[in-house]
Amino acid sequence: MSCPRRFFGAKSAFWTAFMSYERGIAAIHLEMPDSIPHTEYVSHPRLMERVTGLSANHPDIGPEFYRKWDFDFIWRTDSPEFPNAPRAWMGSARYSEEQELKPAEYPFTTVEEVLAFDPIERIGIPDRETTRLIIERSLGDTRSRFDTVVVPTGYYNTVFTWCIVTFGWDLFLLAAKDDSDRFDTILDGFAQLSQPIFEAAAETNAEAFICHDDIVWTAGPVFRPEWYRRYIFPRYRKLWAPLIEAGIPILFCSDGNFTEFVDDIADAGARGFIFEPHTDLEYIAERYGQTHVIIGNADCRILTYGSSDDIRNEVERCTRIGKPLPGYFYAVGNHIPYNVPID
Repeated sequence: MSCPRRFFGAKSAFWTAFMSYERGIAAIHLEMPDSIPHTEYVSHPRLMERVTGLSANHPDIGPEFYRKWDFDFIWRTDSPEFPNAPRAWMGSARYSEEQELKPAEYPFTTVEEVLAFDPIERIGIPDRETTRLIIERSLGDTRSRFDTVVVPTGYYNTVFTWCIVTFGWDLFLLAAKDDSDRFDTILDGFAQLSQPIFEAAAETNAEAFICHDDIVWTAGPVFRPEWYRRYIFPRYRKLWAPLIEAGIPILFCSDGNFTEFVDDIADAGARGFIFEPHTDLEYIAERYGQTHVIIGNADCRILTYGSSDDIRNEVERCTRIGKPLPGYFYAVGNHIPYNVPID
């Protein structure tokens, strides 16, 4: 089946000029591919069933979907287990028709409890060699299943996201504001938990590293920019150093609008950006289009609620900006959820 016109996946000779992997790795290396490569983040079982002819619970539906739509790259991360880590409710959208949202749970109840928390003592720093083996095994397994695309490694919690998943948004923001010095110690602890993961990844043959950290909201930063420049971005520079030395490109990924921090993130060493429609594609393309990988930022709200003309205009917008860039990938930046029409 060809891809519904509502999506970027429409098939043509333009899409099939290169094999998927070659097209994707060329873009990762900033070597202009013959056509714009493509990836998506899909939570849409009915769409995947329609494209592949497989049932939603079939073990091969993901790889087959990637092959059918000729994707070039897969978004993924790796991590050791952290069995002792407290887990707070991050906030969540509904990702499937069957999903039941659980009641919010928070392991901390006061700002003082947060400020007294020691991530290293409570959670424990992962062993680097064990982590390397985990990453290598996961990379190998994913490559064997998704054998037509570039398969990166990556890490999800990094620094800022550790705070969200541990404390929940409210207590995180209150504690960081209440006592910045004590909270700096907590941030340092989280960075130390992450450090062996970045070091271990640098010792693998990964072709790219996705550094995910949800540092902003839809409206932009949740702290003053100076706070990020003091407490977050210097830690990125340290975390990323082993990957940079190993020649593994770092693709920074965050939800929300991080336009204000694009320059800071590039200065810390990121070689690419993965982002939602809220972050300014034109700004990134103008400043970094010839030197960085750029993945995004078509808007799923247009796919869901827009007319055919709206959708066509959105594709043309991304094409106009992205086609001259050697590292640009088509992607719906805020993913394709189950309620997007498939006709």
